[in-house]
Parts: sequence; structure tokens; C-alpha cells
Amino acid sequence: MKNIGLSNTCEIPRRDRPLAALSVRPSPGRPTRGWLIAPALTIPVALGRAGIRANKFEGDGATPRGRFRPLRLWWRADRWPRPRTHLPVRRITARDGWCEDPADRHYNRPIRLAPGAPGDRLTRADHLYDFIIEIDHNTRPRVTKRGSAVFLHLARDNFGPTAGCVAMTRPMMLRLLQRIGPRTRIVIG
Repeated sequence: MKNIGLSNTCEIPRRDRPLAALSVRPSPGRPTRGWLIAPALTIPVALGRAGIRANKFEGDGATPRGRFRPLRLWWRADRWPRPRTHLPVRRITARDGWCEDPADRHYNRPIRLAPGAPGDRLTRADHLYDFIIEIDHNTRPRVTKRGSAVFLHLARDNFGPTAGCVAMTRPMMLRLLQRIGPRTRIVIG
């Protein structure tokens, strides 16, 4: 058989490999708007109502400055088909929530909520949480009052500021999901 330069190993096309890194930067003069930038990908984003801050605290409305990793994708299977991604994926159910109470031992962790119980429910009437990329902000170690539920999620129709997350349109989220993986470094600031 003639050798035509092919190796015995299977090469993964570059476009199918997860991004090594991406950055989120504020727009000059508009601290609640910014850009998510990666090779061959530029996405307009909404940021926290207090802009980006290094010293993030619970309820301050700031998007945390720092280096993070995506942990998993949460998605509304009742609204959308499973998106293509390199991230671990979890369906959002009616009982899924997020603990934002700094006094609770489950602070900044996913929780199961009983019907009618308080907490940040991941099933919302609007579409903001139809796709949520959970990042490792304030996870190891978890520090009381240093911020919880900081996600990459969908933006409001008017692209209004978030409570501290990074938000984008659904088409841009779906493009990002195809390119992001657990080892992707997310640099905010």
C-alpha cells in the first residue's frame, strides 16, 4: 500500500477542539456592556449592573474579575433540544435551584427546592436561564458573601444589565457552547 502521508492517529479538526481560553472585557464607557472574545469568535455581552469588580460581594451587582473555568451546562430540555458542547450537561428540572444565602451550608451550590420554597429557581418564566454555563467562581474555597450564582446565561431582550453574570443572545450562546470545554480558561476583566 502506498503511503500518502496519513498517520495512524486520528487527527481532530481544529474547529472541533474546545477553546483554550476566552476573555470578557467591558466596552469603553459602558461598564454594563462588553465583549466575549476568543479566536474567530466575538460576542456582545451584558455585564453586571455594577460593571466588573475584583472585590465581588453577594448582592453588589458586579461581575467578578478573575480567571475561571466552566464546570457544566444546565439547559431547559422542555424548551430546546440538547445543544452540541464539550461541557458536561445537566437538564434543568422544576426543583433545581441555587443557594444564595451566605448563612446556609449549601451557599453557592445547586440545591433541590420543594414547590413554593424560597431560592433562586433555575426554571424561570423568562428565557434567561434556558442555557446556563456554570463557572467556578467562589467554589474552592467557597467564601461567605463573596458572590453566588455567577453564570454565563441568556440576555434580556433589551440587553439590560445582569445581577453579576455574563449574558448573551441565544444564537451566540449556541455558538459558544460548540467551542467551550471544561479546560477552557475564562478571563473576566
